Amino acid sequence: MNKTILITGATSGFGKAIATRFAKDGDDLIITGRREELLMELSAELRKKYKVEVLSLCFDVRVKEEVEFAISSLPDEWKDIDILVNNAGLAVGMNPIQEGVIDDWEKMIDTNVKGLLYMTRFVSPLMVERKKGHIINIGSIAGKEVYPMGNVYCGSKFAVDAITKGTRIDLVTHNIKVTQVAPGAADTEFSLVRFKGDKKRADGVYKGFKPLLAEDVAEVVFYVTTLPPHVSIHDVVVMPTAQASAVNFYKV
Repeated sequence: MNKTILITGATSGFGKAIATRFAKDGDDLIITGRREELLMELSAELRKKYKVEVLSLCFDVRVKEEVEFAISSLPDEWKDIDILVNNAGLAVGMNPIQEGVIDDWEKMIDTNVKGLLYMTRFVSPLMVERKKGHIINIGSIAGKEVYPMGNVYCGSKFAVDAITKGTRIDLVTHNIKVTQVAPGAADTEFSLVRFKGDKKRADGVYKGFKPLLAEDVAEVVFYVTTLPPHVSIHDVVVMPTAQASAVNFYKV
């Protein structure tokens, strides 16, 4: 039986790969993002290739009113959300704390923490009402270990780790699974965004080893949803073979 999957930040990277993986399984999708043209392109592609239903919602997870409106306005046939993937997130800048750019801090906190909270706040009641559902938060190795000049980004991902644990405790009596998937180094738009479009610097992050691909993370996300109803994976750290910790790599 096909499921309904809601994925935030679906226009690129992990989100796009996750949407594609669930579409391949025949699941219907609600995909969200801020870039409407890319949402429309992905919707058309998934409908054509996999013959699934796709609902595209263009809004900013950082804006509570937009999130609330988007979820409260869902057509009845889309309200039975089986899986919420809180994927929208980013790193911006890489400065020591004393030189931090406050606008960068706010973007990370508003997206990585508040955006995840807003989505969970407005989607989880739909799951509680049905006594079923699965929330998957995309965390990071940066939510397990702090590294130089990662300060606020790491703080936001440590928050994701804690919020995931708290959400699991709050929802366990409602038969809702809550999982964190925490990737290590992955070759997506992540570094390009962090370094504000500096492609040379972004590409240099992955030189000398094979990083994760978005599709690798999508496979892990998909896998944790395939287990029997009585089995829940709480936390997954997935790394490239060449990465041992946030800062330790085998490069050749």
